[in-house]
Amino acid sequence: MSDVLDLTCELISRRSVTPEDAGCLRLIGERLTCAGFHVEHLRYGDVDNLWATHGAAGAVQPGKLLVFLGHTDVVPSGPEASWQSPPFEPTIRDGRLYGRGAADMKGSVAAMVVALEEFVVAHPTHSGRVGLLLTSDEEGPTNLDGVRRVVEHFRATGESIDWCVVGEPSAKARLGDLIRVGRRGSLSGTLTVRGVQGHVAYPDKALNPIHAFAPALAELAAERWDEGNGDFPPTSFQVSNLNAGTGANNVIPGELKALINFRYSTASRSDDLRTRTEAILHRHGLDIALDWNLSGEPFLTLPGGCLRETVVAICRELCGVDPEQSTGGGTSDGRFIAPMGAEVVEIGPVNATIHKVDECVAVDELEQLPAIYRAVCERLLA
Repeated sequence: MSDVLDLTCELISRRSVTPEDAGCLRLIGERLTCAGFHVEHLRYGDVDNLWATHGAAGAVQPGKLLVFLGHTDVVPSGPEASWQSPPFEPTIRDGRLYGRGAADMKGSVAAMVVALEEFVVAHPTHSGRVGLLLTSDEEGPTNLDGVRRVVEHFRATGESIDWCVVGEPSAKARLGDLIRVGRRGSLSGTLTVRGVQGHVAYPDKALNPIHAFAPALAELAAERWDEGNGDFPPTSFQVSNLNAGTGANNVIPGELKALINFRYSTASRSDDLRTRTEAILHRHGLDIALDWNLSGEPFLTLPGGCLRETVVAICRELCGVDPEQSTGGGTSDGRFIAPMGAEVVEIGPVNATIHKVDECVAVDELEQLPAIYRAVCERLLA
C-alpha cells in the first residue's frame, strides 16, 4: 500500500469517537517529530489537540505561517450490522476504502501528514513556517476544548496564522471540483414558552403555550432576515425540535420548548438576529426564556487572496477541473481560525458518504490528495 493509504487505514482502525482520540494524535506526533517538527500535545478537559510546526526555531517567529487543520475524531458508526464490513476495520472494495472516518476526515489527515513529511525533506530550509493543527473534538456538540480553545492559547502566546487549509471533505463528484472559501455563521437558541397547565375541558382556566407560540412561529418562519449577497445565500431560520405536553390527551401543557437555528450570511450580524427574534416573540405577548449559543460567525476568504488563488490553480493543474468556490454546507473549525486574520480554504475528498453507513473514499483520489497539499506548501513557502 501507499504511505497515505497505510496511514489512513491505521487511523480508521482506531475507534476515535468524539472526544476519544484512541492514540491517533500520539501516532501522528511521533511521525512528525521524526520528520523534524516541533510537536506540542495540548489537552483541555477530555480533548486532545496536537500542534506541530516546522521552520524557524522558537515558538513564535516572524514570517508567514501556513497551517493545515483537521480532526481525528469521528461520529458514531450506528448499528455495525448495517455496514458491509466493520466500520473500524478498514476494507478496500472496488477501488474504495471503507471505514468510519475514511472521508471525514482521517483520509485528509493522513494526506496532510504525508505531504508535510515530503515537503520538509524536499525543502528543509523553506521560508516561513508550516504547521499542522489537529483536534479530537470537531464532531462534538460544543467544540469547547478543541480548536476554539487552542486559538485562545495562540492569542495568549502571540501566535498568528496567515493561511489555513482545512481538510474537510468538500468535493461533490470528484476531487477538486469544489472548494470552500467561506462558511455561514451558526446561531442557535433554546426557547422556553411558559403557559399555564390545566384541563383541556377548561381552557379558560389555562394558557396553552402551543397555541400562544403558533402565531409567533409563523411570523418567524415567514420573516425575510436578509437577501444574502454575492458570496452567500439569504439567512435561513429553522426550528429543529419542538416539544410540549405531559403525555396525556386531556392536559394542556404548562410549557413548550423549541430549538431554533440561524445559518446566516455576512449580510447579517448575530446581535441583530437575536434582537429581531426577541422582538417578534415579545410582540406576541409571550412569557419566554431564550438561551443563545453562537457556534461561529460567518467568514469569507475574498477573491484574489493568495491562498484562494493558489488552491484554485492547483485544482486546475493537478485535478483537471475548475473548482466551484462555495460558502455552502455546515460549519467547520475554520470558523475559529478565520477571526485571527487568516485566509481559510477547505479542500478534501468527496463528501457523499460522510456520517453514513459504509462511509468511503476513492483510493485513487486519496492517493492524489498529498500532492495537492504538498503543492500548496511549495507554492507558498518553497
